[in-house]
Amino acid sequence: MTTTKVSLQVSPQVSPSPIPNSDVASLTSSLVNRDAYLTALLNTLETGHVVSLDWLKGIKESAANLVRHSTLPTNRDEEWRFTDLSALKQVQFNHVEMGKFALPNIEFLPETENSRLVFVNGIYEPKLSSVSGLPAGILVTNLSNLPAEYTEKIPEYFAQAEGALEVFTALNTAIAPDAAVIWVAKNVVVETPIHLLYVTVGETPVISQPRCLVVAETGSQVTFVEEFVSGKISVSLEEGVYFANAVTEIWIAENASVNHTRVQNDSKAAFHIGKTAVTQGRYSRYTCNTISIGGKLSRHNLEILQTGEQTETTLNGLSMIKDSQIADMHSAIALNHPYAIGKQLQKNIVGDKAHAIFNGKVFVPKPAQMTDAAQLNRNLLLSPKARVDTKPQLEITADNVKCAHGATVSQLEDDEIFYLQSRGINESDSRNLLIYAFAAEIINNIPVTSLRENLLTTVQQF
Repeated sequence: MTTTKVSLQVSPQVSPSPIPNSDVASLTSSLVNRDAYLTALLNTLETGHVVSLDWLKGIKESAANLVRHSTLPTNRDEEWRFTDLSALKQVQFNHVEMGKFALPNIEFLPETENSRLVFVNGIYEPKLSSVSGLPAGILVTNLSNLPAEYTEKIPEYFAQAEGALEVFTALNTAIAPDAAVIWVAKNVVVETPIHLLYVTVGETPVISQPRCLVVAETGSQVTFVEEFVSGKISVSLEEGVYFANAVTEIWIAENASVNHTRVQNDSKAAFHIGKTAVTQGRYSRYTCNTISIGGKLSRHNLEILQTGEQTETTLNGLSMIKDSQIADMHSAIALNHPYAIGKQLQKNIVGDKAHAIFNGKVFVPKPAQMTDAAQLNRNLLLSPKARVDTKPQLEITADNVKCAHGATVSQLEDDEIFYLQSRGINESDSRNLLIYAFAAEIINNIPVTSLRENLLTTVQQF
């Protein structure tokens, strides 16, 4: 690696070579509709509810053109070689019109009673949302209700992050029905956590496309939670099949701080593919706590792009899967400037015949002197048939850095279980206690108390 700037184009499956947005519309007609499944999906969803704004039309048209010129990734693509999407292609998904679904019964976090937005199948639901508890200086709303003074500023950020050409990201850009918007003004410190709840409901296989844009201006601070769940409005829905395709863009200006928690708890038959693209200005701080529990197949692409010096990035992740679940965590951190600190700890608890995947990249080019980066993936296998594929990866050309990476794969140790038994704890409780301790290291970083306690309870019942 000899370049001095690293680009986060980490998903080459979009096309043989990345296509600039400005050139998408001019692609030759012979390449249109290359993938029948993608084309059918796009055509179906374009008939649904999509927010209509003048400045957004060109962005959506370019993204739709890109999707029509793309193909779904396969195991032949390096970035997807452990994640097979063939089961996804066997399902025909539909859209759900506004007002055509019953509102689910949901238990909200008490800390965010008046600081939450709720989206049902990607569509903003005002009856379940409330932001009356937020201070002045922060805007929390949906794209359709965006105040006029923001319409000139939003296009500078919406769908402009690195990685926008990835096929699932482009699909979301093209047909997402709405989007959550969090905008924190300069030097505003928001102590109240914000809850973005994305619910998927439906009696037939549906596709939900949550979208979120966060802009933290210079010197601001904000904490927010994204939670992806299934709405239980029928006996069979909890185990229903649906597809959640989520995209979150986070822009952090100079000396700003963002604490982000992402909880994926979809139904056990759902497909979930998520993208989080973070752009960090100099002296900024970003913390991400990612929890993945649900989904038949789930994947999270977490991409960090440093645009100024002396940034701090902390990534904590936990996947808890069993039965035949697949959980894929892909991350890419581009530290292009000096004096950066980047820490990543990804833990996986894998039971039964489940399969966990971790692929983490950290790029440290020559200008990024005095970088301090550490990456660790720890895996706990609870069954002889459980599987993990892990690949922590450092690419360094800077010569004055402190960088480390590693991975461990282990089972519950017999001597640890024996020690607990010798203290009067039975074997089953001993195993549960060790699993709890393994997961708690990640969950205890979540700043919202009620959510943290709910997740620790989930671990006890795992």
